[in-house]
Order: sequence, then structure tokens, then C-alpha cells
Amino acid sequence: MARRLLAAGHTVTGYNRTREKAQSLIEAGMKWADSPRAVTELSDVVFSMIANNHALRAVTEGKEGILAGLSNGKIYVEMSTVSPAAIRELAQQVESKAADMLDAPVSGSSITLDEGKLSFMVGGKKEIFQRVLPYLQAIGPKATYVGGHGLAASMKIATNLSLAVQMLAFSEGVLLAEKSGITRETAVEVLLNSVMASPMVKYRGPFVLNMPDEAIFDVNMMQKDLLLALEMGRQLDVPLPTTAITNEMLTTTRAMGLAEKDFAIVFEALARMAGKKTGILE
Repeated sequence: MARRLLAAGHTVTGYNRTREKAQSLIEAGMKWADSPRAVTELSDVVFSMIANNHALRAVTEGKEGILAGLSNGKIYVEMSTVSPAAIRELAQQVESKAADMLDAPVSGSSITLDEGKLSFMVGGKKEIFQRVLPYLQAIGPKATYVGGHGLAASMKIATNLSLAVQMLAFSEGVLLAEKSGITRETAVEVLLNSVMASPMVKYRGPFVLNMPDEAIFDVNMMQKDLLLALEMGRQLDVPLPTTAITNEMLTTTRAMGLAEKDFAIVFEALARMAGKKTGILE
């Protein structure tokens, strides 16, 4: 994302807990700041994308946090997948600084981003969305305004639960075909060229043949999102039966010591339950 903003001609100032991980961006032209506050003080529009509610508090609160650096006219765009309640609370804190905030989580992955297909869902004031839209479109081509603060977070959680459920359903189909006598490669080829192949399944489905060493989105991160969905379902009286089952399968993968793998590793857990060796971890 930072590279795309740089490529579009924007001045980008960044911070990361581990500076070495940002070195390639610094070499590409990104300016370095020593804290979230310093980034905020030097920027008109501030973006953050972190792991969970706890991490969000870590980068926003305290004397070196984002909130401390906000002032009149600045815009803060929070892009993480966190609870809608946390977003609404943070938006109130931002507005108390005479600044504005949007929640703008993304749909996609590093693969989608590389392909130029990343999309945003955005919550907050519509006029602030319009002001930030050029920055978002420098990163990805599609940004949809969904309503007030927290609603984009709700939409992102609703999106991500579908990703996990789809991957489990895909795994079930592949495994059923394989145990009936069809090669796994053939089953994957057929399913990826069928009507059930979503963009996510198309790039993640092949992981059941060859699991990458580095996860695009690991089990713990996906389970965090499913737990957010299940809590929303409880609050809103929306039954989420397939989400609940998929969440239990992710717990199974963690029990098998596979938490750091991409969540597509749910196929491995399902195969072991069916008495099948997959070979994708060898």
C-alpha cells in the first residue's frame, strides 16, 4: 500500500515497530518517523492497519500514539479488522481532537493488492470519504461507502466469515472427490473452473496441493475475525451456523500445531480427521 501511494506521487511518512522491516520502503522513498505520533504530526492523512483491538489501542493511545498527534483538519483512516464498537469509540476520541476519522478495511490480500484488485469498504462521514477517495484509489480501484462509523468494520467481518466458510466447503469437496478415487489435482482443477470458484478460492484453493511456508492470512488472524462475527451474531440475533462450525475447525488446526499456517490449512485438519495423508506439509 505504501509503495502504491509513493508510486502515485504522494509523500509518505511511515512507522513500524521494527524499522528493519520498513527498510525497503525507506529505500523506495518513504520518510521514517520514530512513533505513530510523529507520523501523525507530519501527515495530513494517517493510515493504520494492525492485528486486533489490543494493537489498535497500542498505536493510538499514550503520549506517542496517533491520538496525541492529531489536530484540527487531520484525517485518520483506520484499516484494521477490529470490532465495530472499538471503531466507534475511537472515532469519538478522534473528533474530540477536531480531526475526522474513517474506518476503511480492505477486501483482498497481498496477492489481490499486487494484481491491482484490492477494494475498500468505508465508514464515517461521506464528505470525508470523498476527500480521502483519491488516496484510497491510489491503493486499490474500488472503494464503497457503506455508512457511519463502525459499519465498514461490520461489513469487513461479514466478508471475512465468508472466506473461511468457503475454504472449508472447498476442502470438503476436494477431500470427498479424492477419497472416492479422483486425484486431488484433478478435483482442484475441476472446482477452480466451476461456478463455485470465487476469487479467493481461485488463489487459495491450490494451497491444498502445495501449502506455502509463509501464510497470507494465518489461522489465528482468521479465527479472530470469526470470533468477532460470532459476537456480532449474538448481539444482533443472527444465527451463524456455518461460521460456528468453521470456527471449531480452526480450533482443530490450532490443536494440531498449525496456527501459523495460512487458514487454508483447514484442509489438512479435515483430511486427518478423515484418515487421509495430504503431504502438503512435507
